[in-house]
Amino acid sequence: MTTLSSSRVVRVLDRLFAEADASEQAMGAAVAGTDVSAMITSRTRYREYYGLLKEIPLPVSRETGALLYMLVRATRAQAALEFGMSFGVSTIYLAAALRDNGGGRVITTEFEASKVERARKNLTEAGLIDLVEIREGDALQTLACDLPETLDVVLLDGAKALYADVLTLVESRLRPGALVLADDARYCADFVNKMRASASSYVSVPLAGDLEMAMRL
Repeated sequence: MTTLSSSRVVRVLDRLFAEADASEQAMGAAVAGTDVSAMITSRTRYREYYGLLKEIPLPVSRETGALLYMLVRATRAQAALEFGMSFGVSTIYLAAALRDNGGGRVITTEFEASKVERARKNLTEAGLIDLVEIREGDALQTLACDLPETLDVVLLDGAKALYADVLTLVESRLRPGALVLADDARYCADFVNKMRASASSYVSVPLAGDLEMAMRL
């Protein structure tokens, strides 16, 4: 049995995905009358958008979560970094894979205090909190220091306008072969185009479900 299929993890993930499904109407109401695309892609308004959704779960899909687990296992990763934790769904997939790799650490970031509290409880319930370091606050500050010597996997799933800035902060720690995954890639075309154009630094391709995956050369 893998950690991902353990009763503790399955129970927490099933609950979180059910909560996400049930919150779709509330999410629509929270952003009604706003220009969602403009807020998500703005370097000055993204906090407004996520503030409206601070009580709403924003998880990756089950398929993306399973892909994260597979990639971490396949690369035998020991150090993963996540930008944008929300309620901790993707963090659970990353940490479960590290557990099955024999251990490691997920460094994850979130600036909404209420989401940090809920994610911590979810990770504790799943039995994975010991593998996770949560950094609360502005990722451009929390990720500016004290990073592992090398990073194996990076998941970008926070404010889309900051994807390039976050990558710049951690890029020097990416080992050759390290993977960078950007969720909701349709909202960060400039970042995606830059990654695809950096032929000497990355190989980058789009995947199903609005996900971009790049490998550090």
